[in-house]
Amino acid sequence: MMNVALLKQWRHSLVVTALLAGALSITACQPKQETEPSLEESISEEQAVPMSAEPAEPSDVVVDAPASEVADDTVATVNSGVNQITYLCSPELEVEATYKDTNQVMLATAKGSVTLTKTNEATNPEVFEGATAIDGTAGFVQWRVAHKDRETGVMRTAGADTTNVTTYECKKT
Repeated sequence: MMNVALLKQWRHSLVVTALLAGALSITACQPKQETEPSLEESISEEQAVPMSAEPAEPSDVVVDAPASEVADDTVATVNSGVNQITYLCSPELEVEATYKDTNQVMLATAKGSVTLTKTNEATNPEVFEGATAIDGTAGFVQWRVAHKDRETGVMRTAGADTTNVTTYECKKT
């Protein structure tokens, strides 16, 4: 008798298990709609970025040649402390300033050019002066540059009549 009771119990367990397996297989075959990830989920997901094994290209070009070999080359940069900056001034004047080392600047304009010597130890403003006018005649030129990277400048110049001073306000281009 025990065998009959045991078989009935097994039969009942087998039927329940078969029904569960059938239900799972039917729900597994049903198409499910995939949802788009929300903006927050997209932002928080870590993005895989491919990396190259090659080193990055250097952006600084160094010319390893004597200054005499590249003197006529306007593209080459020689590490000698020379820095050229173009300024547009008001009243209308274009000034090409060539800073030589830390103590001199050469100003070139349509009116002429002059080399000035630094007269102060400060860096903001830097003051340069010369004892001739910009056209090389008697007079004076004073050049003051200020701000980081010499962004602005003021040029004061006069001819033989040193009381008649013209002032130009200049900005780096």
